[in-house]
Amino acid sequence: MLTRRTGGGGRRLGVRTAFLSARPWSFTMTFSSVTMGALLAALAGKVDLPLYFVTLGGMVAFHAATNILNDYYDVKHGVDKEGAPTTKYRLHPGAAGDVPLSTILGFSLGLYAVTLAAAAYLSTVSGPAILLITGAGVLGSVLYTADPIVLKARGAGEATVFVMWGLLIPLGAYMVQARGFSWVPMAGAVPIGLFVALVLLANNIRDIGYDGSVDTRTVAVRLGEKAASRVYGWLLALAYAFVLGEVLSRFVSAWSLLVLLTLPGAIQLWRMFRGPIPDNADPKTAALALQFALLYMASLVLSIYLPVV
Repeated sequence: MLTRRTGGGGRRLGVRTAFLSARPWSFTMTFSSVTMGALLAALAGKVDLPLYFVTLGGMVAFHAATNILNDYYDVKHGVDKEGAPTTKYRLHPGAAGDVPLSTILGFSLGLYAVTLAAAAYLSTVSGPAILLITGAGVLGSVLYTADPIVLKARGAGEATVFVMWGLLIPLGAYMVQARGFSWVPMAGAVPIGLFVALVLLANNIRDIGYDGSVDTRTVAVRLGEKAASRVYGWLLALAYAFVLGEVLSRFVSAWSLLVLLTLPGAIQLWRMFRGPIPDNADPKTAALALQFALLYMASLVLSIYLPVV
């Protein structure tokens, strides 16, 4: 339980506040990555729903731990503080000084423990490689903001989240079901990973001025707003082009063209990034990412039950 520091002692924050501080709205990206990996295994006839839910629970804990640890180090490094852009749209007890950093760190470590416990169990069913994949993900998660690497501040944030949510999580979810390695889940989940990177890029473009002032040299800070916005547009187009290429190569069925239903929203976003970046740039990107992912996953389900040539 988190503890609020007050002049008359401390009072406990409820579960709701702890939950909101983990940024639960972002968990849709983890849901998409895990489900994509599991569905690609289902296409090969490998389905185990209980193992899917254990995987999902472990990865949601991983995502929450990553978010909380990010807050811990950002406060420690002086990046997040009262009045910082991130405090204007979400709960941030550390930046507000309501919760000791040691408590925030303990909260994050507890969530990582849940992740590792889930991975340990899954490894007894699906093999020790699950522990290796989870370990690689946890390492990337920690180094994202932890000293001395701080990948986020070195312009490697988008690449890091792409590798974790576009490659490692889908691969792990697939291997839990299929009990073996395959390039299929990593190839199939590339568009999902691109959208996760786009959400972070949108956030960093919006915060470019503040990040530069606290020496957080994100991709957006390094490139500048105009160039970073162009990269945003290219990555957005690449996500759709990748699915089209998968359909043409028959990696996935024609059902996957359903993602084109989100194209008008993508064009609207692309136009938005050609002008002043609004405060809700990343939530809008995340909303499109979820719509895209749901249609992409639905197309795999349709491929199982209503196959088309």
